[in-house]
Amino acid sequence: MSGGAGVPEGAIAVFGGRSEIGVEVARRLASGRRVVLAVRPGSDAAGARAAVLAAGASAVEVVDFDADDTASQEGVVAGIEASGLIGVAVLAFGVLGDQELAERDAAEVVRILHTDFVAQASLLTVLAARMRQRASGTLVAFSSVAGQRVRRLNYVYGSAKAGLDGFANGLADALHGSGVDLVVARPGFVKGRMTAGMKPAVFSSTPAQVADAVVRRIRQGGAPELWIPWQLRPMFGVARAVPRPVWRRMPR
Repeated sequence: MSGGAGVPEGAIAVFGGRSEIGVEVARRLASGRRVVLAVRPGSDAAGARAAVLAAGASAVEVVDFDADDTASQEGVVAGIEASGLIGVAVLAFGVLGDQELAERDAAEVVRILHTDFVAQASLLTVLAARMRQRASGTLVAFSSVAGQRVRRLNYVYGSAKAGLDGFANGLADALHGSGVDLVVARPGFVKGRMTAGMKPAVFSSTPAQVADAVVRRIRQGGAPELWIPWQLRPMFGVARAVPRPVWRRMPR
């Protein structure tokens, strides 16, 4: 199944507007466009705003967005679209969480799953319903290779990404033929603020490299699933066949 090629008309909205990947995607799509950075209330988005303006955006707005407050998502999106429709929506928020804490504290499990799966699925639904009505728009969801076969050392985060990956792929199928495109990005280890201090895994990438791949896919179209880098696709095809006793000892 192929997604629609080209960047739809309308604003570029980044939910998680201080995210390194989100800002890099916005910068690549910003020229002559209105860009909306939706950030957690109280966050300092001055650096992200300046970076997107420098990339040629016609205007950059910063709006409050608490991803975990799912009841407010419809209102946030409606507020953004009151000044012009969203052409591309990038869902760039998420948490790694504390795996060790999660193994003894159910509240940490709920926190991770809520942000990385429930809040994402909720916002995708809100945005997809609006875009389907006008038969235009592109959605970008960030899954992860961590969800392709969940590992012992980060199974809570991995299971959230597995759920999101399944949801987003199902939604992509539901949107087929509607004029709405959904990109399900599956990056490997990304070297950035979120992973600072962690040992990079094989086939690691930078936020800029992830953004390059995402924007290329938006412009050229293609299947919903986007492995970043592409070498991870055959690698995880093999990973599914690794015996459980071996897989159990795999690092993050």
